[in-house]
Amino acid sequence: MSIYQNFCRESYDSDGNLTEFSLHYPQNYNFGYDVVDAIADVSPEKTALVWCNAQGEERIFTFADIRRYSNQVANVLAAHGIGKGDTVLVMLKRHYEYWFVAVALHKLGAVLSPVTHMLTPDDIVYRVKEGHMKAAVCTCEDHAPDHFLEAQAAAPELHTIFTVRAAHPGCVNLTEAMESASDSLARVVTLAQEPMFAYFTSGTTGYPKGVIHNHAYSLAHILTARHWQKAFDGGLHFTVAETGWAKASWGKLYGQWLVGSAVMVFDFDSFDPRQLMGVINRYQVTSFCAPPTIYRYLVKTGLVPMKSLRHVTTAGEALNPEVFYKFREATGLTIMEGYGQTESTPLLVNLSCSALKPGSMGKPTPLYRIALQDSEGNPVPPGEVGELVVLPDEHGQRPTGLFYSYCNNEELYRYVWRGGVYHTGDTAWQDEDGYFWFNGRADDIIKTGGYRVGPFEIENVLMEHPAVMECSVVGVPDPLRGQAIKAFVLLAPGVDETAELKKDIRRFCNERTSEYKWIRQLEVVREMPKTISGKIKKRDLREWESMS
Repeated sequence: MSIYQNFCRESYDSDGNLTEFSLHYPQNYNFGYDVVDAIADVSPEKTALVWCNAQGEERIFTFADIRRYSNQVANVLAAHGIGKGDTVLVMLKRHYEYWFVAVALHKLGAVLSPVTHMLTPDDIVYRVKEGHMKAAVCTCEDHAPDHFLEAQAAAPELHTIFTVRAAHPGCVNLTEAMESASDSLARVVTLAQEPMFAYFTSGTTGYPKGVIHNHAYSLAHILTARHWQKAFDGGLHFTVAETGWAKASWGKLYGQWLVGSAVMVFDFDSFDPRQLMGVINRYQVTSFCAPPTIYRYLVKTGLVPMKSLRHVTTAGEALNPEVFYKFREATGLTIMEGYGQTESTPLLVNLSCSALKPGSMGKPTPLYRIALQDSEGNPVPPGEVGELVVLPDEHGQRPTGLFYSYCNNEELYRYVWRGGVYHTGDTAWQDEDGYFWFNGRADDIIKTGGYRVGPFEIENVLMEHPAVMECSVVGVPDPLRGQAIKAFVLLAPGVDETAELKKDIRRFCNERTSEYKWIRQLEVVREMPKTISGKIKKRDLREWESMS
């Protein structure tokens, strides 16, 4: 019996299709103690994590290892004043230490806030202040310690910066400190409804918002791993995402360990499709999940046989039908799409290959009640476009797996829950068989290469350039990224458009933003399309692009 069965009930129809899925858990629930340590008690030598990097190094960790190392990390953090309710920023890329630190923070009852290594010092300062971060754990790569120290000078509430694998002046070497730390830890009481995660996700009219999940969120990913990704006891699941993104929670830790699957981690900086396929074959990966961008590169490069793979999934943006069919033709595997947000676990998924409709996001999972509404909150009939909304469960409660607050922004939380439903901001239509089909964003979020980017952050930087009078940033179609970031710029009076100036504006902005937010295209315009109230009409700019 897998440990996930302690926390859920499942029902199936005569054809083996999932019909019901419900969660049940004690009030005092903690993933670190009740899953990781519980597995280590029964099967200490069971493989939890298989890690390798682009340089050929390899480490394999058992659940006994994860228990021991997470306890040591927890004791080091506690000795530096980190305890229940404290929020810690974690920038560890795909380093295996992430799994020690994440589980340690869960055990302490502290709040884990993972971030990408691509953040600038200004990005870090914003998150520290917004999330009241008390400490940070970071990689020594990519000048991360220097960026954190620079941020600490502007936000001294970040009192301790830990590094892994190497020492850095002004920081605590966590790896070294672990060596003398105890590997036993007294259980800290945490409630299932208490905060566990703070993920920052892009908004359209402001800076990123902190999405708060509770401890029960980890259990909602049983459905993610078992029924969508088809991870299984004794298998090896590989989700490509970096740990700074919510997709890592979907595929690199919680649901996979709950169903007994080991997690494959490939630690790389520059994506090489052939290298990735080599990892799949070398370690005999059984299930795989990546954004459509990765599949596009795999198909474009030329697929090699990956005979160990049994199931593949994708989410994050719409999957191009051509990629879907080419991948299936070459591998015999059907890419199963899903849809969800940082605020949730998967909301819509394709669970059965036999009932799949290519291009569809699928149907609602048994955890969520999903509907389409118009701008007035009225139901939208099949065939018509409406906004995807999440309804309360049958008891009128927020479903398990859905976030329960925004960091320091109760007003925004009330707004997205207006009318008694959660508004996703995504639009779709539903066919006569109940499948949902993505239409677009109800707002202006850009989805590029699997990342969500809010235009406001980029526009703020653009406006600092002395030649820029007005600007607007939108997403435009791109064959590899899904969308590319394009800036429309109105120049200041007396400034003439030149090729060199356009390059300078792009360079100015890209040097001040994270790589995933880089402007790929820039167009100078003579005027901006505006509403009567003076707001720039991004929809018109996107239409200009489509007609050009």
